[in-house]
Amino acid sequence: MMSDWLKKRKERKRRISEQVKLDKQKMRARKEEINQLPEAERAKAKASDKADKKAAQAAFKEELKAMDKPGRSAAKKERKMYRKIKNRPARAIGWSVFVLLVAVVVAKVGPTVSDMASTMSGKGIEITPGTKEGKAAREAGERLSEQIAEEGIVLLKNEDQSLPVADKKVNVFGTSSFNFRYGGGGSGGSDTSRAISLYDGLKEAGISYNPKLYEFYQEQPDVKDTTGESDTGLMAIVKMLASGDKDSDEPAVDYLTEDVLKQAQEYSHHALLTIASSGVESSDMTDEQLQLTKNKKDLIKKVAENFDNVTVVINAGNTLELGYLEKFPSIKSIVWVGTPGPYGTRALGNVLAGNVNPSGRLADTYAYEVSSAPATENFGSYAYANHDKHFVNYQEGIYVGYRFYETYYENDEEGYRKAVQFPYGHGLSYTDFDWRIVDEQFDKERITVSVEVTNTGELAGKDVLQLYFSAPYYNGGIEKSAIELAAYAKTKELAPKESQIVELSFATNEMASYDAVKEQAFVLDKGTYGIKLAKNVHQIVHTMTYDNPEKLVIKEDEKTGTEIRNLFDANANDQTYLSRGDWEGTYPSDKQVNDKAPQFVLDEANKEVSKTDSNAPELGQDNGIKLADLKGLPYDDQKWEAFLSQFTMEELMSLYTEGAYKTNAIERLGVPATVLLDGPAGINFFFKPVEAAAYPTEVVIASTWNDDIAYEWGAAVGKEARALGVHGWYAPAMNIHRTAKGGRNFEYFSEDPLLSGKMAAAVTRGSQDQGVIVFMKHFAMNDQETNARSGLYVWANEQSMRELHLKPFEITVKEGGTYGAMSSFSYLNGQWAGANPTLLNDLLREEWGFEGMVSSDAVFGFMHADDAVVSGNDLMLDIMSKSANRKRLEKAYKADPESIGNGLKTSAHNTLYALLQTYLFED
Repeated sequence: MMSDWLKKRKERKRRISEQVKLDKQKMRARKEEINQLPEAERAKAKASDKADKKAAQAAFKEELKAMDKPGRSAAKKERKMYRKIKNRPARAIGWSVFVLLVAVVVAKVGPTVSDMASTMSGKGIEITPGTKEGKAAREAGERLSEQIAEEGIVLLKNEDQSLPVADKKVNVFGTSSFNFRYGGGGSGGSDTSRAISLYDGLKEAGISYNPKLYEFYQEQPDVKDTTGESDTGLMAIVKMLASGDKDSDEPAVDYLTEDVLKQAQEYSHHALLTIASSGVESSDMTDEQLQLTKNKKDLIKKVAENFDNVTVVINAGNTLELGYLEKFPSIKSIVWVGTPGPYGTRALGNVLAGNVNPSGRLADTYAYEVSSAPATENFGSYAYANHDKHFVNYQEGIYVGYRFYETYYENDEEGYRKAVQFPYGHGLSYTDFDWRIVDEQFDKERITVSVEVTNTGELAGKDVLQLYFSAPYYNGGIEKSAIELAAYAKTKELAPKESQIVELSFATNEMASYDAVKEQAFVLDKGTYGIKLAKNVHQIVHTMTYDNPEKLVIKEDEKTGTEIRNLFDANANDQTYLSRGDWEGTYPSDKQVNDKAPQFVLDEANKEVSKTDSNAPELGQDNGIKLADLKGLPYDDQKWEAFLSQFTMEELMSLYTEGAYKTNAIERLGVPATVLLDGPAGINFFFKPVEAAAYPTEVVIASTWNDDIAYEWGAAVGKEARALGVHGWYAPAMNIHRTAKGGRNFEYFSEDPLLSGKMAAAVTRGSQDQGVIVFMKHFAMNDQETNARSGLYVWANEQSMRELHLKPFEITVKEGGTYGAMSSFSYLNGQWAGANPTLLNDLLREEWGFEGMVSSDAVFGFMHADDAVVSGNDLMLDIMSKSANRKRLEKAYKADPESIGNGLKTSAHNTLYALLQTYLFED
């Protein structure tokens, strides 16, 4: 059963949240009331309210004095939780920070306007649209986009064979059916100018929709048909700032009169209802945005009470709270489409009609309450009292997503069912499959399970097999989730009665956990490991065992042979992290958050560059070497030094500081100009429209659970990039869905690091096989947008970093062979990621073996070129302040010519080695 302390805490949190809502409503009403007063009376009213507030605070203090110690402690906790909930950042705060930072830079930096105008106009960023090859690549990409959506759609519920639609006739309800969410906003946006409307998608699939109901909706003032609209990344952000995402809500339901409903009932007993929510770069989601609003609930209730068979379509990139849907037996089916790209509506129509059998599986856990995840306790805006920065504490440790729910409720099925609505990996089909294990091969090298899958139903379809492991846990030992994903596979399309043997395999060492306390290494503990074949993380079909006879300590990286050691001790920041050995004592809830920045952070922030007596590297030599002469040579070949010594300091600085969406040409050395563009849903440019294929967002791609289709996606983007004259792709984005509230969750794959990493590695191989390098991003721990662009200190222990947040990047380096990475805005170990040699050199390059270039993310005021160039960051994606950063770099070079000069040479080496892998240098 759920622990009493957690029950009480959840109830207290719910009660206080309701009180906060009521108080905010009263505040808004009072503000409106004051605004209506004559100007002379407003000041008096405000002063009176201020005095009342002060008196209430004094009264509260007196009440505390009268309480006994336990009562006083409880009251203080309630007060603290009230303030915490009340002060959660509204979505617009992320925008405010973004706009404020731009304004500050504009005010302080003279050349900013010309720097921004140059980048925003696309100066030096030349692409070749409209070619025959480009059109063919785009059209092929659009066909693949629809296929990805078909495989990524998840059938969450299907009672009484609600789907496929039997009579091919439906009533479509909801204003969001006219404002379908094809993708997200920002750099992860895409070209949706050729999008298919939901209604056209139904029609093309052979499903008729009620024409009178359609016309009725079109006449409603709240309906705006946005099909075919397409915005740049910047414009999507501006629009969201202006609207506050209010257009995702439904109007009051009283527009649905009895006459309207009667006509709809006569047309069909099957109702289709859409629920939409949007995500966008630079802002996070509030709890309220992940919940069903009153208007949405009223619409659901109205429809569910008037129709026998209701299908709800979830059109959202973030997980929503959907428990309300269970109140109505008439809601027979639920379909998750995510943000499925401009052709996802056609895919949805085909799934609803039965032309396509759904085979998607959830890439995230759907909890009844998003706030039940411990990570939500430390998500949002936390300001330092002694520093001009913000911070966030990852005190949940390794217990993110299903790792928490499956572990906390391991022996409490009743509690689990009250907490989790749809488990991680869940998804249904219109047909049935039988699994039979035909072979098991377990040894110290690999775990391999072969399964015969047979379609025993009457429709063709694909199935997904998931293999998990459960490691032995010892109280007081290394933290371990009760279950972890180890491997997965998707079948081909199987006809009725057809079978296929599927192999699931992973390295035995992958079951090791990171011990940051004793061994500073990965440890495979002695004991019995459960190997679990499953439909989803909670539906285990068959359990096998592997006995590890003795403890194994893994001290060297298997790829590079580099010693594994703790690199992020400082990042633990002396905090308590959640432990399954003491849930109540370690849960990150009511503990006092330390808002004082550690001294080492203050020292790092205030350090100054000291002048040295060092010498600049030798440059300007004439060795007669062109870049193409280095093609095929190893990264550390001696010829590189002779080539790099030919550069001038001016050329090195220009190459380094002018790296926003491009790299500069140096013709005399055979260095061509290149174009580097966004984004994770297809080729686009943040500031100007680009006609290119648009794809489902990455959360939908992850929901296919199909590495092959991820590879095809990467290859399709690579082919189109070649036709457009693009050489580098700012993708894939692969941060973890730490909570449901992340504003860019649509742009990232999953809450699970293995699924994220395998998908990203496949995408990387696909693109780079076409000669277009990728920039895996955002390295690392860019899991929230609030305060990110002002430099966010992210504190987490090394185990959770290595096992969760860094793992997708490690897989992409080792299995994808990426030649590019993008450093994040985050501060780790007290240093900005782009000026963090521990992250970029010790881990990425030395331990993992990465060879290639690292670009910064879009440069804001705290991101200094002189710090980055000596720390492993190779390009500055500087839109606003490249002139200022260039001057800063020149000043640093005068003070320390050896460090800065050699840093610039190393950066050029990394950048040009990566560019040699592009199609520009194909034989």
